[in-house]
Amino acid sequence: MRTLAIECATEACSVALFDGTRLVDGRFEVLGRGHAERLVPLVAELPDRGRADRVLVSLGPGSFTGVRIGLAAARALGLAWGAEVLGYPTLELVRARAWQPTPRAVTVCMNGGHGEWFVQNFAAGGGAEDEVRSLSPADAAIACRHPVIVGNRAQELAALLDNGRLALDLLPDARHAHLLHETRLTRNLAPLYGRGPDATLPGAPR
Repeated sequence: MRTLAIECATEACSVALFDGTRLVDGRFEVLGRGHAERLVPLVAELPDRGRADRVLVSLGPGSFTGVRIGLAAARALGLAWGAEVLGYPTLELVRARAWQPTPRAVTVCMNGGHGEWFVQNFAAGGGAEDEVRSLSPADAAIACRHPVIVGNRAQELAALLDNGRLALDLLPDARHAHLLHETRLTRNLAPLYGRGPDATLPGAPR
């Protein structure tokens, strides 16, 4: 089975084509902005223009815009190819990367916007120990449970804590999507924003 993985929930934009668990080809670019313009051309650069039997796409949390762009592209490609579309949590992919070369308990810390960070703890067995939360740096330091911190805010979080923390600066990368266990994939393609919207209707709770 060929699988196309799409990841554009953060400042990075990446795609990868797998044959089973073997990486056929992939692309990874740190854009900041411009995911809407680059995502489809990146897919088109892959062998057979990325055509696959199923599509994996990041559900977030991350950039509101990036999450929506990835989901829209995955749905469109799935419809065009008659392919199954499955989603996965962004922090799960970062956690999976941190397991190389051996599994270990980690705290994932990613940029959450508005000065906050997305934080989630994972046990050595891979299971999530808590829900992903958008926290201030001070609260993130309290929430951090493990000596290994990974993500694009790992260095900053480690600096707030005592010495001896291992901080790995990682972004989610579709080329590592084969590391995701099948149990982490879902047919429910609802975005995982991780925090409330930036704007709300008058009188509505945030």
